[in-house]
Amino acid sequence: MSKNKANYMSVGKVWLVGAGPGDVGLMTLRSREVLENADCVVYDRLVGEGVLALIPGKAERVDVGKSGGHHPIPQREIEAILLDRAMAGKRVVRLKGGDPFLFGRGGEEAEALQAAGIPFEIVPGVTSAIAVPAYAGIPVTHRGLSSALHVITAHSEKGELPNLDFEALARAKGETLVFLMGVKNTGALCQRLMDAGMDSHTPAAVIERGTTARQRRVTGELGSLKALMEERKITPPAILVIGPVASLAKKLDWRTYLPLSGVRVAVTRPRERAGRLSRMLRDTGAEVLEFPCITTEVLSGTLPSLAGFDWVGFTSVTGVQALFTRLAREKRDIRELGAAHIAAIGPATAEALRLCGLRVDFLPEVYDGAHLAGGLAERGGRMLLLRAEKGSPELTDILRERGADFSEVPLYRSCYVKAPLPDDLDMAVFTSASTVRGFAACAPEGGFAAVKAVCIGVQTARAAEEAGFKKIFTAASATLLDLVDAAMAARGV
Repeated sequence: MSKNKANYMSVGKVWLVGAGPGDVGLMTLRSREVLENADCVVYDRLVGEGVLALIPGKAERVDVGKSGGHHPIPQREIEAILLDRAMAGKRVVRLKGGDPFLFGRGGEEAEALQAAGIPFEIVPGVTSAIAVPAYAGIPVTHRGLSSALHVITAHSEKGELPNLDFEALARAKGETLVFLMGVKNTGALCQRLMDAGMDSHTPAAVIERGTTARQRRVTGELGSLKALMEERKITPPAILVIGPVASLAKKLDWRTYLPLSGVRVAVTRPRERAGRLSRMLRDTGAEVLEFPCITTEVLSGTLPSLAGFDWVGFTSVTGVQALFTRLAREKRDIRELGAAHIAAIGPATAEALRLCGLRVDFLPEVYDGAHLAGGLAERGGRMLLLRAEKGSPELTDILRERGADFSEVPLYRSCYVKAPLPDDLDMAVFTSASTVRGFAACAPEGGFAAVKAVCIGVQTARAAEEAGFKKIFTAASATLLDLVDAAMAARGV
């Protein structure tokens, strides 16, 4: 016991984390919390791209992905990686699809850690055995149809059918059989069940790439399932569901009613500001991949005096946050603004100001720089603009043309974040011209030709056109609600 206590102080720690079945929205709060604080992440093939996008940029990534029958990194070597990183004092996350203790070999890894005296924690995950059927409209238990659930692996370590009691499974009438990792052995599996006495007309289903935008479901009967899968060219990863509940799939297929079901969307705004937009898109059924293309850096140096202005204009939420960060850094406060009136480019910026105790006196009817500039020019007086280091010139050009008396102070700069683009995107959602340019900087030339650009305003759309997007959709107004509406409109085009 004393040895283990010493290890807590002298070595790192390993978290065996269930990442859920694919959809990042199905991660648990604890798993996300642990992942976002990792020094090293050792992950499997079935971990969703949206989950992998949450790995901190500073963290080491170790891909130990396995596919059916092909194990590029042996299990003992994976365990050695965990021990090595933990002994180096790192916070190590062993990230597994589904739940780490359900056919995830998490128990073996926990034993290896325990034997080595490495502190570890188990973070359960949402298992695909229940979540994937649910996303396909299949409840694994249902009164009057199924009162028990069997979760079974469909292949042995050698890739063959495991040594199962098929006679007992065939007698499980009114129960649900869920087979994981079963695509390769589906034909043999169904035949063995029928040979053991299960009715060939028993409802059955297979769900491919469950909980993702590319989910596909095939429903039929036990005797015809293999042929239907071959006809539809179903490939792993997929889950087999056999039992009366499979007959409910078409009736309860709730995802077909969601307007962006089957659509894979990249949210490109900075990670700390992506949450609300991501939630809104998930509510419409989209598979959301948070792909922050820019990050913001609060500038150093001393702020000039903020006194003596009639109007102070803010062009972003980030500008509001940066101002208060710099004031606190210099041990100053907002009283310097005195009786100045406050202008904001849009409702999100106005809300950020309200939360800081400042009431907005002017909000343009159209939430963009041109209308903010026009409104300020009409009101006159001495103006101070607090914004990004390289803000859009439209705002200042209009004020200059109108002869306005204004000064501008850069508070922060936007920096591009280089990362590989997610695969197989349908659309990317942009909330600024800088996110467009950051996205384009991550892609090889022409690498996003098929991706639809959904833009919050005219300036952002113009940047998308300059970047080379061919299909561009612009929100009716610069709000997140209208941006999501634009994404829904883009789906059918």
